[in-house]
Amino acid sequence: MMTRLSGKLMLLLVALFVTVAVWPQAMVLRGTVTDASTGRPVVGASVAWGSVSVVTNDDGFFTLKNDVAGEPAVVSHVGYKSQRISAPAQNLRIQLHTTMIQLQEVLVMADNAREIVMAAIRKIPQNYSRQPELFSCFYRETTMKRQHYISVAEGVVDMYKTGYTHGTGRDAVAIRKGRRLLSPRKGDTLSVKVTGGPVAPLMLDLVKNTELLLNKKELDNYELTMEMPTTIAERSQYVVSIRPRCEQPYALYYGQLYIDQETLAFTRAELTLDMSDRQKATAMMLVRKPVGVRFRPKELSCLIDYRYDEGVTRISYVRTTFRFNCDWKRKLFSTSFAAFCEMAVTGTSGTSGKPGLSGPSGISGKSSFDQRDAFFDKVDFFRDPAFWEDYNIIEPSERLDKAIDKLIKKFPTINDKQ
Repeated sequence: MMTRLSGKLMLLLVALFVTVAVWPQAMVLRGTVTDASTGRPVVGASVAWGSVSVVTNDDGFFTLKNDVAGEPAVVSHVGYKSQRISAPAQNLRIQLHTTMIQLQEVLVMADNAREIVMAAIRKIPQNYSRQPELFSCFYRETTMKRQHYISVAEGVVDMYKTGYTHGTGRDAVAIRKGRRLLSPRKGDTLSVKVTGGPVAPLMLDLVKNTELLLNKKELDNYELTMEMPTTIAERSQYVVSIRPRCEQPYALYYGQLYIDQETLAFTRAELTLDMSDRQKATAMMLVRKPVGVRFRPKELSCLIDYRYDEGVTRISYVRTTFRFNCDWKRKLFSTSFAAFCEMAVTGTSGTSGKPGLSGPSGISGKSSFDQRDAFFDKVDFFRDPAFWEDYNIIEPSERLDKAIDKLIKKFPTINDKQ
């Protein structure tokens, strides 16, 4: 009896060892993307490799990890020809060439900007997923005082989205893993909270949250104009600019909408808040501030990118930029601050088999991130060098990397206790 059991145990152990031995190791694709004409970094270029993707940082650099071989990666950005590259590979220097668009394409559609936008709105149910989906994402938020970083928080998050025939009410975000770093200098402390955080990509998905802009009533506040067409990932795009044409009790936007010429799917939006009325702009940007601090808004801009994949367009990248000055009533000079939030979709996970995810929304209420929460308060300190393991992230730029090292070395004990 014991011999038979021992034999079964040995077989089980052998099976476990074999399983461990053949477990797929992450393969890495790494490189820098630049403009072929100028040599400048291409910031925010999409790098897609099978079912995973990431974007380039401010230096044009990226790292992408995958456990499935056999597919080339595709590098793309608005206005450039896409480039396929063999993967995995290291230390790549990828040069993207601009795409030439024939002028007659502009002349045909010159007076139809509003009709194109309204047609694209009607096609939202056909162009975007009708099924709930769970996305793996990387999120980072940074704050700068003048030219120096004073805080960094970043993490891997799950983002659940219902079908695009529904609103955003049941969409949710949950933090899977995160870390933070804060300058402990008393003069760097700023208890000002602006809109944003991990829930911002849910609200800024203007194709799903059509109340933001893409509805007839709201579009009546804008003048729409056709601009020169361009390409994204080898697909021709209409470009429609928007600008306020009337006054409203709230601030409006300037910007551009990109629409796929074949599918009429919205593929990109670049929006900048109108700052001509400081009070309206403050109402859109500011959540809270200490008594006695004067908040002076300078910029709120948003970039929302979508990715076309096998007949379905999905959100892929969201970035918001806040710039503002703060001064205290008893002080003569004001201080400039900037805050940046970005979230990149790195993969689609589905809605089953994920630990901590349950219920009709796909993310349990306990783990769901609330709009009132501060991401910085939900994550741990910054010191583990192997923190990200095989997760895909937006690589920190060289400047941000140096700032992180400087803060860790200068204030190691304080940041360990955060």
